[in-house]
Amino acid sequence: MSWSIYIIIGVIFLISLISIYRHQRSLRQRAYLMREAIQNKDFTFRLSTKGLLTGESAMQEVLNQLGEIIRQQISQNEVESWERLTRVLTHEIMNATAPITSISQSLLNRADVQDGPLEEGIRAIFTTSKHLNAFVDSYRKMSELQDPVMEALSLTTIINDICLLYPTVNWDISVSKDIIIYADQNMIRQILMNLGKNAVEAGAHHIGLEYADNSQTLYVSNDGQPIPAEVRKSIFIPFFTTKHAGNGIGLPLSRRMMIQQNGNLSLIDHPLNGYHTTFALEFQHPEATEEKRY
Repeated sequence: MSWSIYIIIGVIFLISLISIYRHQRSLRQRAYLMREAIQNKDFTFRLSTKGLLTGESAMQEVLNQLGEIIRQQISQNEVESWERLTRVLTHEIMNATAPITSISQSLLNRADVQDGPLEEGIRAIFTTSKHLNAFVDSYRKMSELQDPVMEALSLTTIINDICLLYPTVNWDISVSKDIIIYADQNMIRQILMNLGKNAVEAGAHHIGLEYADNSQTLYVSNDGQPIPAEVRKSIFIPFFTTKHAGNGIGLPLSRRMMIQQNGNLSLIDHPLNGYHTTFALEFQHPEATEEKRY
């Protein structure tokens, strides 16, 4: 009888050891997967908490959120770095071109220059410096943005207004009428207008809007010309553009406005089904926004 008890205890102990070993191996595998995701800059990783103990489950939830926190911080740091650099450049360029514009304009008003052999060249200098001033001045829109006025907004109301601005495309809207976002109304309108304008200029026939309530993310997709892989990482850099008449301000400005609202704007690696390009507008929950203020 005593031997039977020893055997049972031994079997239970062995099963416990095997269970502990498998559990620890599972935890090591989780750590490996998350390390690989971070090294590959995949900050969208999520691992299930199924089968974890209470403390392990809480830790996994934090790690799942960590990727998003890192991605938002990287976006914010990028915006701030480009702002600092471009602020210096715009100041120096404006200081250099202002006298050129002024002097060339004065020369064009002189009687001995008008209709003379020098007029065409001076006018070219004046026009070029004026365009350069206007180009540089456009960046000030990014560096001089006012603080957002955060309020509860009906997302469908804003979307319906934006749809009216681009009647040449078909809008595929998958957003519940009761969806409320916490954001700055003017900024959100401007961001959606920029994305709509870009889609139309890319030759889109359909623009899709889909809201994921669990992540408070609005996906804006279009079937226009896809963004080439070699420029995808550069589209949020100020002044970078592949358009002949573009100034490279729209997307960087839109991202900055989202970050100012404690959200983010990003380009999705894999567009939603049926589209060639998908952007994600990630909104913060009101409580989360208030916590960041204090």
